[in-house]
Amino acid sequence: MNYSYLYLVIIGIVMLLYLRRHQRIHRAHQAQLQEAIQTGMVEPPSLHPVVDPTRCMGSGACAKSCPEKALGVVNGKAVLINAAHCIGHGACLAACPTEAIKLVFGTEKRGIEIPNISPEFETNVKGIFIAGELGGMGLIRKAAEQGRQAIDAIRKRAGASAETDFDVVIVGCGPAGISAGLSAIEHKLRYKILEQEDSLGGAVYHYPRQKIAMTAPVDLAIIGKVKFAEVQKEKLLEFWLDVVRKTGLKIAFRERMESIDKVGEHFLVKTQHASYTSKTVLLSMGRRGTPRKLDVPGEDQPKVMYRLADPAQFAGQAVLVVGGGDSALEAAIALSEQPGTEVILSYRSNAFSRVKQKNRTLLEQQQNAGRLKVMLNSKVQGIQVDSVDIDCDGILKRHANHAVIVCAGGLLPTPLLQKIGIRFDTKFGSA
Repeated sequence: MNYSYLYLVIIGIVMLLYLRRHQRIHRAHQAQLQEAIQTGMVEPPSLHPVVDPTRCMGSGACAKSCPEKALGVVNGKAVLINAAHCIGHGACLAACPTEAIKLVFGTEKRGIEIPNISPEFETNVKGIFIAGELGGMGLIRKAAEQGRQAIDAIRKRAGASAETDFDVVIVGCGPAGISAGLSAIEHKLRYKILEQEDSLGGAVYHYPRQKIAMTAPVDLAIIGKVKFAEVQKEKLLEFWLDVVRKTGLKIAFRERMESIDKVGEHFLVKTQHASYTSKTVLLSMGRRGTPRKLDVPGEDQPKVMYRLADPAQFAGQAVLVVGGGDSALEAAIALSEQPGTEVILSYRSNAFSRVKQKNRTLLEQQQNAGRLKVMLNSKVQGIQVDSVDIDCDGILKRHANHAVIVCAGGLLPTPLLQKIGIRFDTKFGSA
């Protein structure tokens, strides 16, 4: 028996299977890229990888390492095939064997405004610091590290004084804000944490169910090293809540920072409820900003929300979803799957744009099955206790309603920060 021939046959079969699998993956990546182009979802939201094609050898190591499946290999080179999914994990940078990747902000067409901060995370306004997503760092591990480092810098200038209410006011309780609060406790600083929403976690709270939220260990003051590497959203939020319980971290929920003014040598931070004086301020809120509102009568009712946390709680109810992006479509679809729920999706334009094809298809399926009603060219005119008024194509009608979920995006805090005097750099595809 000719074993050499047998070995060659086996090697040939293995190579053939490998090439077929390789081609199948590349075709899938090409299809995803084309879908992103067709739906206009080609702009990454913040920090993202840029691939040097002269260095890239198409190994696919970056694509395998990306928890968001945002990277793929097309025509033998790595490329962002799901740019809108990229949240700047940075795992691709470390995985690339040829150093063909760099992480940048913005693109050639769309600039991203990033605050100008020092290595100690202090802005050009002395005493005001920025850490986390607002400063361009959405990665949980690095945002938490920035929060800790910012407090380290703040504590060096915090001496005993009765002139102010606090040594530091921390705005936002996402990973950076929580980490900063823990560090403030550790260093015995007088602190106040303000959070405009009713829950902690920042942008993590708005992630889809079971989304992978952390991909590297993180060090937290008092707690020490958090050892899990990859964790789903729900488990991470449960962990943060346990941290708050164990450490006694105090957070003022539903208190939105409305202004910051310099008064002598300290700052006056105003919210919708009170005013606080502080030696320093740490801004750790996200770039999502304050939810964009409808500005209609009745919007201040408790039944009006700006995110969908748990679709099951609305089973059997009449729910209105407002918006035309992926978050609005996904909310309407999830609600329509609940037993007995009557769903209306209202959008001011005559067509959905910049949404994933998958969501378009699912929306059409639920609409054709009679599980939800889509109202294009419509605008909410008023919200009552048990109904809503919607103008659709110039005709005003009242609809039964138990809950309103507004998915209209957020207002970035940039104007407010510029009013304070904080300078911004516009990044066009630069680090």
